[in-house]
Order: sequence, then C-alpha cells, then structure tokens
Amino acid sequence: MSAPRVAFFGSPAFALPVLEAIRERFEVILVVAQPDKPVGRGLRLTPPPVAARAAELELPLAQPKKLRGNAPFEAKLRESGADVAVTCAYGKILPASLLAVPPHGFLNTHTSLLPAYRGAAPIQWALIRGEAVTGTTIMQTDVGMDTGPILLQEELPIAPEWTSIELADILSAQAARLIVEALSRLPHLTPIPQDESRATHAPMLVKEDGFVRWTDTAQAVVNRYRGVAAWPQTTAFLNGARLKLLGLSVTDGQGQAGEVLRVGPEGLIVACGEGAVRVATVQPEARKPQPAQVWAQGAGVTPGTRFDLWEPAPA
Repeated sequence: MSAPRVAFFGSPAFALPVLEAIRERFEVILVVAQPDKPVGRGLRLTPPPVAARAAELELPLAQPKKLRGNAPFEAKLRESGADVAVTCAYGKILPASLLAVPPHGFLNTHTSLLPAYRGAAPIQWALIRGEAVTGTTIMQTDVGMDTGPILLQEELPIAPEWTSIELADILSAQAARLIVEALSRLPHLTPIPQDESRATHAPMLVKEDGFVRWTDTAQAVVNRYRGVAAWPQTTAFLNGARLKLLGLSVTDGQGQAGEVLRVGPEGLIVACGEGAVRVATVQPEARKPQPAQVWAQGAGVTPGTRFDLWEPAPA
C-alpha cells in the first residue's frame, strides 16, 4: 500500500514527539485531543499540548467531549479518509464503533512490555515496583484496556537514577521511533495475542500513592519516590504537617521506621523498615524547597525525631 494517511489521537506533552515523528513521514489528516481545560489560579481555559501544536501546524483538529455515541465525530473521522489512527496518551476509552472506522483500525503506543502494566500509569508503576527493564509496545487497539494484539515491542533498561520524568522522556522518543516503523510496515505486521496469564495492571495514581511508607525497605521508599516524581510527588508527615521530600537515595543506617538518624550537610538520614534513606531537600507546605539540614534546624528536627507513620487502609 502507499503511505497511510493518519489520524492522531493524543493530549499531553508526552505525545508531542510521537506526533512530530509521524508527520515527518506521513500525512496527518486529523488530530484529536481532549477538550480545553481550566488551568492555574485564574482557571484560564487552556488547550492540551497536542491541540496547541496542531493549531500551530494548522492541522485539522477535533476535541470531542465524548466518544461513545458520538455519531457526528465518527462521521468526521470517516470523512477524513484516514487509513489508520494512532493513539498516544489520549486519555479516553475508544468504543468499538469508532475502532471500526479506519480500514487499518487504531494503533496504540503503550509504555510497557505488554501484557505487563496495562492501564493509565505504566511508567510510574514500573518504577514503584522496582523494575529494571521496561519498554514500548505498539499494539492493535481493541475494546479492552490495553488488551489488543502486539505488533511491535522493544525493551528499555531502566537506569537506577531515573525518575518518572526522565523515563517518560526516553520512552516518548522510543515510542516515536517504533510507531514510524509500524506505520511503514502496514499491513505486513503480524499481530501476536497477549498472554493473559502474565497480565499486570498500572492504575491511575492518586495522591496517597506519593505518601512515604517508612516501614517499607529503603529501596522501596526510593523506588516510590522515583515513580511519583512528576505527580503527586513524595509526601511525608511530621506531627500531622505535610512535607514534600526531594532528592531521596538509599544510604546506610538502622533504626525505627521513620526515625531521623543523622542531620548534616549531606541531608537528613531517616531509617526505614530496612536500611535508611537520605533526603536532600524538604519543602514545607506553602513554602519553597530548602536544604534538608536548613529545614531541620528551623523545625527543631534532631536525631531521634520520628516522622509520622502512614500506611494505606486495608483493601
């Protein structure tokens, strides 16, 4: 077949490299993004990054509020003449009637080695759970949650210092490269069904996912810090007051979970259920970040002080 005409579905900045890579090689005939949303203190109505970029490029743009039962939007996609649609962090479930519109269906870029980490936050949960390897999957979208057959897949070793911010940037570039390969090889890719017995899930993060579990091992505390670095970030509690913790790393030390072992220029050393973590920076609520030693001196935090223990409610 000749080069496919592509409809691109995406919303956040993560999807921009994928859009740019596609439009360099193929004709993007429609961009679909989520509706504009109020942002900031002034609640100014702001387009998502993909919509803003489409407007800059003067590409046809649609921002439907809903997809299910939206006959006018389905007609718009059909009339666009798209041979295939690509989704990247679009953020909405696609109904079966829409999936059937392009002749080659929908291809999705998913930032995990499916069937591992299906769901909204695969990058974050791979880090929280201490994975050493992740990757990108190009899949044929079906009506399930990331359950469609695999078309292409590539591994990516995770560097131990990467947070979700760095990992997202690298995976975005990998996804951009792989989707171009997939589109170039249409319709000659062989779909491989996912092994349901190996499926794991990566649900959307909530604020509590960023709360420090001091009774975990030091490595688990740091892994969680890495996973929630973009949002909701790492939160600890001291006498009920919330604190953001930044620059966490594993270090030597033993004590009661949450106990401050040392305070010095290197930061705050806090005991975990096993081992200890170093905290470089602390940000009290409604204040700017400051070196942990400076914060500790002002807050009267000394060796022996214990952070509040927080544990998730039983499921």
